[in-house]
Amino acid sequence: MGLLAGKRLLITGVITDASLAFHAAKLAQQEGADVVLTGYGRMRLVERIAQRLPKPAPVVELDVTDSDQLDSLVERISPHLGDAPALDGVLHSIGFAPASCLGEGAFLAAPWSDVATTIQVSAYSFKSLSTALLPLLGEGASIVGMDFDNRQAWPAYDWMGVAKSTLESVTRYLARDLGPKGIRVNLVAAGPVRTMAAKSIPGFAAFEDTWDTRAPLGWDVNDPVPVAKTVCALLSDWMPVTTGSMVWADGGFHAVGV
Repeated sequence: MGLLAGKRLLITGVITDASLAFHAAKLAQQEGADVVLTGYGRMRLVERIAQRLPKPAPVVELDVTDSDQLDSLVERISPHLGDAPALDGVLHSIGFAPASCLGEGAFLAAPWSDVATTIQVSAYSFKSLSTALLPLLGEGASIVGMDFDNRQAWPAYDWMGVAKSTLESVTRYLARDLGPKGIRVNLVAAGPVRTMAAKSIPGFAAFEDTWDTRAPLGWDVNDPVPVAKTVCALLSDWMPVTTGSMVWADGGFHAVGV
């Protein structure tokens, strides 16, 4: 029996087979879960990537800023969930910042319209997705989001960093409000991994160059599997009283100083 045997999961944020979400979906299937993916924009690409999983997964379109798509999400994914549609877990792996919000000088110069987009897509959508799926989430369900620990300021991360701080707060309030329903809400704070999203961050090499030397357990920016394993652990039944938490998967980088 796999760690996620019999679980039905919704995995968002798959863009390529380098995506953290793709590796989480792959490992979840290997551990016995049935997976439905969501995609945005380049749907044909996401559908092709879905065929590379151990078991090809269905894909539904989701723009987390589109209220109509959120309102119809339960209806659109239910046909892929069997005769008694329900979800046991959700991975929110969605983030976006316009170019003006990232890089040197961005924090002081970015316009509010771009900052608002960053916060809506990268943080508010965690709440939007969770509430949209509530009809399918019962006691014991787990909602997991992808984070980059933002307890301090980072080079180049700027307004995406602010959005991650917001995401961390949203997680605590969701945990408070969904806990009485038996639903857990947590974040995985991952170290830097070479994904398409990471490549869009100016100065990402600064993270790559220092992480391995400082992390007590070391760190491989080319290996997404340890992060995927942490996601699957939170989606499983093995952390039944953990909620409102940020679980680090960063080689211990967060725990040590310079």
